[in-house]
Amino acid sequence: MSSNPYSSPSSQVSDPLPPGSVPNHLAWAIVSTVLATCLCCPLGLLGIVAIVYSSKVNTLLRVGDLAGARAASGNAKTWCWIATALAIIGLLLNVVFFMTGGMQQYLDMMQQMQ
Repeated sequence: MSSNPYSSPSSQVSDPLPPGSVPNHLAWAIVSTVLATCLCCPLGLLGIVAIVYSSKVNTLLRVGDLAGARAASGNAKTWCWIATALAIIGLLLNVVFFMTGGMQQYLDMMQQMQ
């Protein structure tokens, strides 16, 4: 029995798991972040949190941390929903804004108030 004297039992990791065994939601995170930022406001940048958690999933699977990968996947999914909701709210606000006359109508109203 040959043992490496420099490795401790806590530094050993289990077998890596295949990258697709836990969804990472990376594509959803990127798309929702871009759309939320473009349609809504800088609050859409909250989607970056989803991208960070999404990128952790495959890394955790590679080291064999299935529980950590599942937790990161769940967090990524939650933040993806937040960014998606911001994108939908931004889209609805833009539709309402342009249906009510857009920027020109707003400028005319402000001019009349002065």
